[in-house]
Amino acid sequence: MLQIILLVVAAILLTIGLVWVVDRYLPSKFKPVLIILLWVLIGYLGYATYNSINDPIKFNKIKNKRYADAIDKLIDIRDAQLAHKQVTGTFANNFDNLVKFIDTAHFTLTQRRDSSVLDVEMTKRYGVDTFKEITLIDTLGTRAVKDSLFKGSERYKTMMNVPHAVNKDEKFELQAGFIEQNDIKIPVFEAKVKKNVILHDQDKDLLIQENQVVSVDGVDGDAIVVGSMTEVSTNGNWPKNYGKAE
Repeated sequence: MLQIILLVVAAILLTIGLVWVVDRYLPSKFKPVLIILLWVLIGYLGYATYNSINDPIKFNKIKNKRYADAIDKLIDIRDAQLAHKQVTGTFANNFDNLVKFIDTAHFTLTQRRDSSVLDVEMTKRYGVDTFKEITLIDTLGTRAVKDSLFKGSERYKTMMNVPHAVNKDEKFELQAGFIEQNDIKIPVFEAKVKKNVILHDQDKDLLIQENQVVSVDGVDGDAIVVGSMTEVSTNGNWPKNYGKAE
């Protein structure tokens, strides 16, 4: 990008120099038309320089807004999946099941408290009352998952829909399953959308560059992803400046 800008600026300066040379040395009868053409060229090059600077700025502004909208939904999907795992022990592998779970499932509310009881074995051994510390878990009741996570909002019913996609029915890709570590099967999930889907109407050259991003303050790769099907992770591949507060 910087190279293009420098080349255009160099071309403008060269053209201005040509205008000066023409005005100084070319016979008068040839000057008007040629000078006008050169100034038109200067105007075009100036416009090209402006666009080469402004287009990436506009692209980034649109990109940041669309990424933030998509990430907000991915965070909702992750929260719903974590609740599903907490209640059922696994992640949902499709949105129909996930939405149904949110509509019907309840968290069990518990309270942990420390207590002590007579240690019968140690009391017999030493002939004096000996107590041991224990932790008791009391069940206090239940609370609907949708009230805990979404507090009266029904946005979970549309969290699977990709914002800004050309196809209004476009949905995030969702997978769930298990990976094995130390002979233990661990549940995992992944939800994602390709950047091309969200930025379908943007400059193709800038989009190609965006798909190759590897940066601590950018969204790496060609997709926005939360979770993983290859490692135990529920993180997203975006930096903290995107999405709602987590």
